[in-house]
Amino acid sequence: MNKIALTLLLCLSGLTTLLAQADIDKSWPEFSFNELELAGEMHFLASDYLAGRRTGSVGNEIAAQYIASQLRAFGYAPINGDSYLQPVPLLKTASPTEGKLMVGDLAFTQMADLLIMRGPAASATGKVVFANYGWVDEETNHNDYENLDVKGKIVITRAGIPGDVSQAGVFRGIREKAAMAAAAGAVGIFELYSLPFPWGSFKGYLGGERVGLDNGTQSAAIPYGFIKVQDDFVSQLQAKKKGLDGSMSSSGMQIESIKSANVGGILEGTDPELKQEYMIMTAHFDHVGVGAQGGGAYTEQDSIFNGARDNAFGTISLLSAARAFAEVPTRRSIIILAVTGEEMGLLGSQWYAEHPLVPLEETVFNFNTDGAGYDDKTGISLLGANRTGIDPQVAAAAAAFGKKVINDPAPEQGLFDRSDNVSFARKGMPALSFSPGITGFSEELFKYYHQVTDNPETIDMTYLKEYCQAFTLAARLIANRDSRPVWVDGDKYKEAGDKLYGTRK
Repeated sequence: MNKIALTLLLCLSGLTTLLAQADIDKSWPEFSFNELELAGEMHFLASDYLAGRRTGSVGNEIAAQYIASQLRAFGYAPINGDSYLQPVPLLKTASPTEGKLMVGDLAFTQMADLLIMRGPAASATGKVVFANYGWVDEETNHNDYENLDVKGKIVITRAGIPGDVSQAGVFRGIREKAAMAAAAGAVGIFELYSLPFPWGSFKGYLGGERVGLDNGTQSAAIPYGFIKVQDDFVSQLQAKKKGLDGSMSSSGMQIESIKSANVGGILEGTDPELKQEYMIMTAHFDHVGVGAQGGGAYTEQDSIFNGARDNAFGTISLLSAARAFAEVPTRRSIIILAVTGEEMGLLGSQWYAEHPLVPLEETVFNFNTDGAGYDDKTGISLLGANRTGIDPQVAAAAAAFGKKVINDPAPEQGLFDRSDNVSFARKGMPALSFSPGITGFSEELFKYYHQVTDNPETIDMTYLKEYCQAFTLAARLIANRDSRPVWVDGDKYKEAGDKLYGTRK
């Protein structure tokens, strides 16, 4: 026997062993998925008619209703009382159109060297004082206002929080500092910009239109923002212990409420004991919209960011699994959840994780599907490999359809923490993302990722079918396990998992 024949025999033998160990039944529905049916779904969900499915748009709402109708037809119970929809309250905000800050002889102007990004319309004249970080922390007894009178005054602070001037520290300050300053009596607060990327990029990112959860924390009682100053500004301000004369004005934030919803259904498991545990399967169905909303290049001839790969691909996979499980249920109960607002910052999954419709402690695993596209159709990608103990099931499912598993491609991109699975992981729930095959962020990916070229006509429908099959089978094998997935020792989410589930095994 020659070496090639021997290698082929060994590979086939290994594959046969892997499939046998996984106890796979080829009569399951996923082995007979219809490529034409899946292609039809792709041509609808990523059609121009849905106009890029931007969160809050009519196209996004149509997609939600379509998903709900499928779950109803499959026989899933509504996830929210008698509704398949979980409303996700959102706010669209934009910075004030006009704003000014005077500090001594220095003048700062909105969207030039001043960015007001929170707070109501207001104006004030008075002293401007420096308050270090402007931070209050009762646990560490840190209070930058303790010996500083800021009543009726405008406060200038360093960016970030004590001990953390990284991007994470700066963004925590954005969320919390305005309330601290207002509680101390200040009429406005402005931080000194210090992040290590261009001021213009920062203004463009946070000064334009943005969407966030309407959880009561988007507004602020006083104007809040950042200023770009020279290096000696702080020393000049500190030299005047009583502060400098100054004034401020803001036309106020532009705020609009937006309606959107997650879509979900529940299918009871078949095992008398394991059906008390749920596996939640997720995919985001939103994309970035049309024209300037999309953030990429477009033309008059084509201005719709259809989102075929990101994430009609995943949405169709989710619905395929839902249908297969309706025909042949799994041992554990299944929650199917199509989430909105992923492109806006994982908003739909974050809302569900904060407001679960099935208790999180009863939900033992999140199996998410999302991706930027594919450049390797011989495989699937697993984001979160070797972290929750489900790798053998994924490997067996991929092998059943002739695919390899690509573990955590492009690690420098931090992809695990950039999709909806992280909303559940932060709560302690074992989670990962099952994604199309990629070798890295290649030219092939960037050709379509968040581009108007990401249309149904560019999708390899055979690969779509194979991907849906592997995703569904992997989910089935995980839901049928005797033991539930758990974070491996040392994982950064294990402590949260221990807290969520306690001593349950």
